[in-house]
Amino acid sequence: MTGTRPPSPAATPTTIASSALPPRVRRVLQNLYDHIATDFIAALNAMLVEFEQQLFKQAEQARSNHLQAQVFVDLRALQKHRTELVPHYMFGLEAELAGIRTPRPAAETASALRLDYQTLTLVEDAVMDQEIVLREVARRHEQRGNAQILMLGQRFGVLARAPAYDADTLPLGPHRLCQVLKEAATCLQLSLDAQLVLYRTFDHKVMQNYSEWAGTVNQFLSREGILPGLVYMPRRVRVQEAIRHPRDAADGTARPLTGWQGAASHWATLTPEQLNAVAGALTGSSTASGAGAAAAVAQAGEAPRTSADNAETPGDAAGSFEVLQKLLAIRRGGLQADAQALADAAVQPGGHGTLAQGAGGHPAGPTGPGGRGGAGTPSGPGAGAPRLLPTPDVLNTLQAMQAAPLPARTPEQPRRTVQDLQQAMLAAARAQHGPDATLASADSDTFELLDLLYNEIEREVQHDAPAADMLVRLQVPVVQAALRDRNFFLRAQHPARDLLNTVAESGATWLGEEDVDPQLLQKLHQAVETVVETYEGDETVFEDASREVQQHLQAAARKAELAERRQVEAARGKDRLEIAKQRAAETIESAMAEAKPQKFVQALLSQAWADVLTLTQLRNGETSGEWADALQTTLEIVAATTTAQGANAELAGKIEKSLVQVGYHEDEAAAIARRLSSAEEDEATSRTELTARLKARARLGGQNEVKKKPPQPRTPEEQECYDYLRTLPFGTWFEFTRNQQGDVQRQRLSWFSPVTGNALFVNQRGQRVGEHSLDTLAHLMAKGQAQVVTEDRGRLIDRAWNATLNALRSLTGRRGEAERAGGAA
Repeated sequence: MTGTRPPSPAATPTTIASSALPPRVRRVLQNLYDHIATDFIAALNAMLVEFEQQLFKQAEQARSNHLQAQVFVDLRALQKHRTELVPHYMFGLEAELAGIRTPRPAAETASALRLDYQTLTLVEDAVMDQEIVLREVARRHEQRGNAQILMLGQRFGVLARAPAYDADTLPLGPHRLCQVLKEAATCLQLSLDAQLVLYRTFDHKVMQNYSEWAGTVNQFLSREGILPGLVYMPRRVRVQEAIRHPRDAADGTARPLTGWQGAASHWATLTPEQLNAVAGALTGSSTASGAGAAAAVAQAGEAPRTSADNAETPGDAAGSFEVLQKLLAIRRGGLQADAQALADAAVQPGGHGTLAQGAGGHPAGPTGPGGRGGAGTPSGPGAGAPRLLPTPDVLNTLQAMQAAPLPARTPEQPRRTVQDLQQAMLAAARAQHGPDATLASADSDTFELLDLLYNEIEREVQHDAPAADMLVRLQVPVVQAALRDRNFFLRAQHPARDLLNTVAESGATWLGEEDVDPQLLQKLHQAVETVVETYEGDETVFEDASREVQQHLQAAARKAELAERRQVEAARGKDRLEIAKQRAAETIESAMAEAKPQKFVQALLSQAWADVLTLTQLRNGETSGEWADALQTTLEIVAATTTAQGANAELAGKIEKSLVQVGYHEDEAAAIARRLSSAEEDEATSRTELTARLKARARLGGQNEVKKKPPQPRTPEEQECYDYLRTLPFGTWFEFTRNQQGDVQRQRLSWFSPVTGNALFVNQRGQRVGEHSLDTLAHLMAKGQAQVVTEDRGRLIDRAWNATLNALRSLTGRRGEAERAGGAA
């Protein structure tokens, strides 16, 4: 490897051999450099080949001769200097390792902390573009290799005899590797566009497997005896109790939901112990104690379960499903009792009673095999003994129905339900196996549970959304998956459930028109069709389809985060401006506390001079000398305009200079300065003319200013909500009631100011949808028009399953009350 070593600061050693390091540290670093040099040289050479091909492609696709000529200039520069890039990069990499114990220059640290606002200039586009691209490359690989970077920071901290390195300063971290490339690439003498292409090629060719490469470096240092037993253990932070709503703290309310759409969440369900306790309490079984059963009933459907908790044995899963079957049997008994009571009440003297209708519009009758009263059991004169269909035969019938297109329907007709699917499947099975064929108990209960779950899902999906048809399309594969795996209702990470949730959330009622992602709908349609066409019992079909959708959701979440970050920065800028305006107004009021000038002078102070104070506060802060000078000038203005003294030329000059800096025209600034520097009238400019000019002129930051209503006293409930809001983390999702029908829309609390109380809300795509004050938000929460979305109710399918369990509990509880009432009578 040949090349001239680039110049470096005298205090920074450029080679490991020449560094003033302890022998063992120098030996470890030299061995590490030799270990990684071969990989880097090969990757950099491959990058140069790819980079040259990219330039040739750009030259072929250039839209003009000028652009093509520029690309050819870059190609000639690359061919001339390409042998210099790899040596320069390796020299820079070795210098990074050799200088781990060299402190940063004091001048560099001071310049980073001290900002001179008097000499601020616009940043060159070239510098800005380079920094953005390199920072994005480094940030992406920092997130992917976070665990390895943390361990590398610890180990390099040991070598440097210093605290652990962070990701920005780690010698072999992505930020420093990108910075070394930027410095080494100057030898190529490329244009800005070509440099950006080089950086992206570096990302694809050199940094592609950075996380794995960092793992090999950690292994190498471990073998060299540098923290050999170091293991990364992510810290699990406990949620503070203050984050919970005061009224719900005793109930163990779940944490606020902060993830974007498609983020991982818990499957809200019952543990096997809770299911057994509920069933025991309702059936009078001895398996549940009184206190334990009461606690389980209170917690049922509310406690989210972790993935570790859901790692059940097959026996536990079977037992849990049997308990669900018991709850369904109790529910069916209650429905039949209600139907019989209605039938008895409808009997007229001398006439016949009307036929009572059971759940779903089916005639109520005796419970047949499978516990389905009349839903799938043949009955009537001449009906033979029922023949239970084996589950494989049911699956074969469903498989034949899966590829069939959905029946055509008009917009007024209801969509197919799971119960309709069950009836169609039974009709097809009876045509093949005889009219006495019926479902086994477990299969029938699986259909019923899915029907209940689908009904709850459809309540939270917009009727005209594309997701509604996709959910119907998924019915057959989902039923097959549940029949093959009874643990479908209890398993936290079932891939079929994940896909079902993603499809449902794409058309959820809480989405606004601007929240819909057309690309996501296209991905979901492809995933659903893939499952329908290829699923034959293999769960990997659901996993692959869900993985592709999740990749799109993760990319959309990253875009939403970037968009949200821009909105937050803009909101923070507006908030700083508002605080500066408030401070300027307070300063002027304080200066006029003892002596008040004329009304016209007060108007000039509260408008023109307030802009000067606001800008000074924003640029320099309250501890700066510039702010002290502005305060002194304010006092001098009040003194000059309230005492009988001649014009102060020096004061007028300072005022005029300050007004020109905030954008006033020289003539206007001079007229205002003359009026603010003396108690006498200005004969050169009339009040009317000056007032007209001020009204026609836009004030500092007044383009989008909205006048706020004075805050009203809070009620005790509003104060409670207000205190709760101030404890919420940024990113908490809220549901706002949109109309009297109770329709809600979700918005994300991206940021709020603890000083002014301004709160920024964005939608699912990170776009700003509104701003509220914390007082307004507390008022809405107290009225029930806004509520925090918690993790246990974050995903649509969690809410639907909770609603299903609540329906089972309510019906089974009603039966228990009736029995107790009958016993008392």
